[in-house]
Amino acid sequence: MTINDIPALNATLNGLATILISIGFIFIKRGKILAHRRTMISACVVSAIFLVGYLTHKFLKGMAAGAGEAVHTKFGGTGAIALVYYVMLISHIILAIAIAYLVPRTFFFAIKGDIVSHKRWAKFTFPIWYYVSVTGVLVYFFLYVWWPSQPVA
Repeated sequence: MTINDIPALNATLNGLATILISIGFIFIKRGKILAHRRTMISACVVSAIFLVGYLTHKFLKGMAAGAGEAVHTKFGGTGAIALVYYVMLISHIILAIAIAYLVPRTFFFAIKGDIVSHKRWAKFTFPIWYYVSVTGVLVYFFLYVWWPSQPVA
């Protein structure tokens, strides 16, 4: 595995988190609390592994680039698609920052047994977490598959 493989791994983890979040939602709607709990814990673990991979990728890119160099991946699209990409990216980043607080807080209420608060927080956390995981996969495809800034070797 090289530094260039990490974004695809991260996108896979985001996709898996999306699937797990979806399944967890279905379980709770069907009243299967234990299955919901296990699935959501799995989604949280997968998301945490993603975060480690994301930060590792940024760190390694920074090390490879040297001091003072930009470590972001440039988007190769232009025109209207660039606007779509950057709006999605900005909303993704802002909401990902929020998720770093919302998910642990929502889990805290569940672990504490405060189901009323857990449900109240989950109504906000679920759609944001879902959006962040889906757009995380889309950001990968926009950057590395559909409109890479450099030709794929």
